[in-house]
Amino acid sequence: MKLDAIDLRILDAVQRDGRITKLRLAEVAGISPTPCWIRLRKLEQAGIIAGYHARLAPRRIAPFATVLVEVALANHRQSDFDRFERAVAGMEEIVSCWSVGGGVDYMLKVVARDIDAYQRLIDRMLATEIGIDRYVTYIVTKTVKEEDALPLALFGAG
Repeated sequence: MKLDAIDLRILDAVQRDGRITKLRLAEVAGISPTPCWIRLRKLEQAGIIAGYHARLAPRRIAPFATVLVEVALANHRQSDFDRFERAVAGMEEIVSCWSVGGGVDYMLKVVARDIDAYQRLIDRMLATEIGIDRYVTYIVTKTVKEEDALPLALFGAG
């Protein structure tokens, strides 16, 4: 699906406010409500809009630790990557996992109740022998910026 400037304005608006009214969305997009609604449905049907979610304020729920982890695998066959990725997919504490190029194979973002809970996760990962050769832990001490919205203006929205 080829996106135009109107589609990008619609996407930018709904990613920032999933509860935006149809009328306000049409105003932001610069078109009338019915064509705007049709475009929104097409974006959803195309899978470009993957879902609508509430953004939580986690520190208001409970204290927690955020940990970034570099992971290097011992072997680099496709089966090794597949085994690691399947294991990670089933671990709820791992909220993000990126396969990366460079000196390591993966970067993980882990959210745990505390550092002890994080260490128990790592111990479990090592005990299950999912191919980890080495890992490096970085404890997040302060969140400076965390943005979920994509900077669609860089792609021509405006």
